[in-house]
Amino acid sequence: MTVARPIFLAVALLLAGCDQVTALLADPKVAQRLADSKAIGSACRYGMRSIEDCYVLNEKASKAAMFDGWKEMDQYMRDNKIEGVPAKVQKTPAAAPAEEIIDEKASDSTAKSSKPKPKMADSKASH
Repeated sequence: MTVARPIFLAVALLLAGCDQVTALLADPKVAQRLADSKAIGSACRYGMRSIEDCYVLNEKASKAAMFDGWKEMDQYMRDNKIEGVPAKVQKTPAAAPAEEIIDEKASDSTAKSSKPKPKMADSKASH
């Protein structure tokens, strides 16, 4: 018993500083969300968007991870003398008017059947 305790303590101390152990214990969904946020930040920088616009367009993404991705891509583009490509999508998408299709035959039949039906009295109220 006395030998097992120091060995267990030594193993615990060695594993406490290991990044791989903490990565294994992390939730994969959280790690994927952070990776996605970082990729969004990189794409925003390459698309020549400001970090503020990136935040507005991606409200659900992690801002810290988005900034890390934006900053890393900025440094990479500066080091390799890469020019950004302007984004072709509008920053605030305008609502397109809904197209209405009118069918004459359908509108004639609905006009006749759209008369309000008389309401039936509630059986509890009449008693």
